Amino acid sequence: MLRHKAYKFRIYPNQEQEILISKTIGCARFVYNYFLQLWNTSYAETGKGLSYHKCSAMLPIMKVVEETSWLQEVDSIALQSSLKNLADSFTRFFNKQNGRPRFKSKKHPVQSYTTKCVNDNISVNGNLLKLPKLGQVKFAKSQEVAGRILRVTIRKYPSGKYFVSLLCEEKIAEFPKTNSSIGIDLGILDFAVFSDGRKVDNHRFTAKMEKKLKREQRKLSRRALLAKKKGINLLEAKNYQKQKRKVARMHEKVMNQRTDFLNKLSTDMINDHDVICIEDLNTKGMMKNRKLTKSISDVSWSRFIEKLEYKAKWYGKKVIKIDRWYPSSQICSACGHQAGRQPLHVRDWTCPACHTCHDRDVNASKNIVREGLRQLSLI
Repeated sequence: MLRHKAYKFRIYPNQEQEILISKTIGCARFVYNYFLQLWNTSYAETGKGLSYHKCSAMLPIMKVVEETSWLQEVDSIALQSSLKNLADSFTRFFNKQNGRPRFKSKKHPVQSYTTKCVNDNISVNGNLLKLPKLGQVKFAKSQEVAGRILRVTIRKYPSGKYFVSLLCEEKIAEFPKTNSSIGIDLGILDFAVFSDGRKVDNHRFTAKMEKKLKREQRKLSRRALLAKKKGINLLEAKNYQKQKRKVARMHEKVMNQRTDFLNKLSTDMINDHDVICIEDLNTKGMMKNRKLTKSISDVSWSRFIEKLEYKAKWYGKKVIKIDRWYPSSQICSACGHQAGRQPLHVRDWTCPACHTCHDRDVNASKNIVREGLRQLSLI
């Protein structure tokens, strides 16, 4: 079955290509903000917004007008894609899927633009990537790109690095069946506890880097204050910008470590099991607890579940979500007796009915897989 799969590579543009990427990002942001303002004004005056086709027809006129003729310098499809993103944002807003579209800021840490593949204007030639307007760009080819390229997103990170994401349509072969099922209880002390008794350590990537991050961020703040005292704009303060990139590289390292860990673990789970049962956690609600906010954001439960779900679709496996109110920690996995609610600091408990001693998390994961298989049998 044909699936959409994304590939991410680091690219190494030359100086001219870097300038053109910055211009394209700026033009795409201008188009988005310009038509968002028109959309808001139209809605305020007439009670109706605009449409993608109406706005799209205005773009060629803007390229001819002297005030905005600089839009001709960049990839036209990137401008159309920016406008399409705005229209999609309004559609999701009216469907109550997200909040009202907001203006894009050039101060956002990650800047990007998206373009589509038309008439083979995007292709891979060895370690070179052909991109619209940019021409041949060197990139780190860590894996072969299979399938048909649909669109490309180019991003500039605060560390100064450039990355490209290729969305491809390709045929993905399903993994062989293992006739195995497993339950996963996600936690903070251990990232994941499986129903077979195995536990995966929570590596605490942010916590390990926290001391060094604090030191470098304080140095960044001192350089910002020094620049302000001298009356220097932060964008022109070389020492501040150098330190800012250093801090950004540290954050990027933590992000890469976490992403690598989540990718490897989720792939192993999909490869080894046909059915994976997991709790439907209310992460946003749990993040409101100030004592747990930093720990929950560091473990990235939501990203792990997302990776499990899309990989399960690719490779013909199933992910079953258990209701978040299911008392998995209170039920004895041996006899089914439901005990009272236990405080979080209680990690082991004994069933009052059958006197079986349970590890809190292992017991919960066993109940999760049992409930997941019960739900699967009803489908």
